[in-house]
Amino acid sequence: MDIPDKYGNQKRVVIVGAGFAGLTLAKKLSLKYFQVILIDKNNYHQFQPLLYQVATSGLEPSSISFPLRKIFQQKRNIFIRMTQVNAVSPETKMVHTDIGDVEYDYLVLAQGATTNYFNNDQLQKNAYSMKSVSEALLLRNTLLQNYELALNAENKEQRSSLLNVVIVGGGPTGVELAGAIAEMKKKILPKDYVEINFGHMHIHLLEAAPRLLNGMSTQSGNTVVEYLNGLGVEVQTNTAVKDYDGETISLNNGKTIHSRCLIWAAGVKGVSIPGIPTGSTAANNRILVNQYNLVKDLPRVYAIGDIALMQDKLLPKGHPQVAQVAIQQARLLAKNLQKIESGKPLIAFQYKDKGSLATVGRNLALAEIGKLKLKGFVAWFVWMLVHLMSIIGIKNRLFVLINWMWQYITYDQSLRLIIRPSDKKNEIKLYETNTNHLIGSKSLAGL
Repeated sequence: MDIPDKYGNQKRVVIVGAGFAGLTLAKKLSLKYFQVILIDKNNYHQFQPLLYQVATSGLEPSSISFPLRKIFQQKRNIFIRMTQVNAVSPETKMVHTDIGDVEYDYLVLAQGATTNYFNNDQLQKNAYSMKSVSEALLLRNTLLQNYELALNAENKEQRSSLLNVVIVGGGPTGVELAGAIAEMKKKILPKDYVEINFGHMHIHLLEAAPRLLNGMSTQSGNTVVEYLNGLGVEVQTNTAVKDYDGETISLNNGKTIHSRCLIWAAGVKGVSIPGIPTGSTAANNRILVNQYNLVKDLPRVYAIGDIALMQDKLLPKGHPQVAQVAIQQARLLAKNLQKIESGKPLIAFQYKDKGSLATVGRNLALAEIGKLKLKGFVAWFVWMLVHLMSIIGIKNRLFVLINWMWQYITYDQSLRLIIRPSDKKNEIKLYETNTNHLIGSKSLAGL
């Protein structure tokens, strides 16, 4: 990998992942002490809490994505490389990528988490997840395409299968998705598809635990069920999915549901990278770290954010995998790396819980901030304000605000577009003639 030389006594910090954790750390590292190599498979940062609004036609993908190079235009010590990390070699302090190797003084793993299908190959093959902008667009395409197909369904059973949506997982993502799709069913879809009786459409929210929103209070869990039931969502707790073949969902209670769209929001696991010893990882691929986010048994290797598992007596399962944990760990690690270079004592991480938020739909939300518990319109307004201010870029915030205001006034989402990537039908062929001229032919799909 072609990387400029370090300046003066700088140490090279290689950061894997440009999510909340990696992005925050890169911003905070001092030019005087560090050269930063930020590696990500995408050239943008995505605001994951609002992916569900992309999937339900509420927001453009560009509204919740921001180019990495624009973020760091004024940072002379940060170098971005868009590539896939294939492995790390802690013994030689090297990171191996598709575009070459890079040596580090400090390595920070912040690659986040991915969908956990709990080793069920059928679910992984047939269910839809929502951990990236690409997956959110695929889900949007699927939902809209199913409505189009339902217009020409051969019978009632086939039409119901195309209309039904099943969401697995009763956390904030599952709750927010269920509410957004329910509002589409109520306010938008009957206008777009007047030939379809959406009374035949069922939205199921399945949760294996006894209640929804396990990260919030029992009171909030009960309230969110009331909100969802009011929107027509069929909530089932203590219900797990055993299998899914793309059309029929088999449940642990022996029942089945027919649906062409199962959305899996039931769990996450760490994104593994070869080279990290098994003794340094937990069963769900999260990386074991101490109170300074140093990876177990690996000197000068740190992990922050969703991938990091910092256990103690009060938190045997580690901290919640939310943005605030990632941001706070990144800020502290930036300070601690500078303290290491300055020979000063380190500060142990202590999470400051700023509260939990979840929204179900228009004027329906829940907020828990310390002992304060809010619901309804006030909580919904707080949810919007917090998410709006967390988005990177004034332009992006403005676009999101305009979309939200338009939807609130008109009850409409104007981004119901089925956009698929095109495939090149014929490859380019070059022929060399006797006169050494090159003749190229290329045909493009659709022309």
